[in-house]
Amino acid sequence: MAFGSHVPTVGVNDLASGDFLLDVREDEEWQAGHAAGALHIPMSEFVSRYGELTEAAPQDGKVNVICRVGGRSAQVAMYLLQQGIDAVNVDGGMQSWEAAGRPVVDDKGQPGTVV
Repeated sequence: MAFGSHVPTVGVNDLASGDFLLDVREDEEWQAGHAAGALHIPMSEFVSRYGELTEAAPQDGKVNVICRVGGRSAQVAMYLLQQGIDAVNVDGGMQSWEAAGRPVVDDKGQPGTVV
């Protein structure tokens, strides 16, 4: 996946609670803490697991892509845009999500932390 410089972004505070969120961090990052309700497909497995996204994503909605700080999610968002999917990169990633006071849960549904 090539890194694109013109990836549309969205701020954490601009996301509504029902917005579709795709977390592309690796398993250990996800297990430590993630946004409840997000779909998890690690960037390293993304192309092979792409079908999971197309099944889960809203047909007419935006895919908000998030990682730890925004680098990996920008690459995945660019890839999705090239596939014709309305995707945006979540600016600042899970670090901004946590800093904004948004809930973070671990893989057991308990309060989590962003690593």
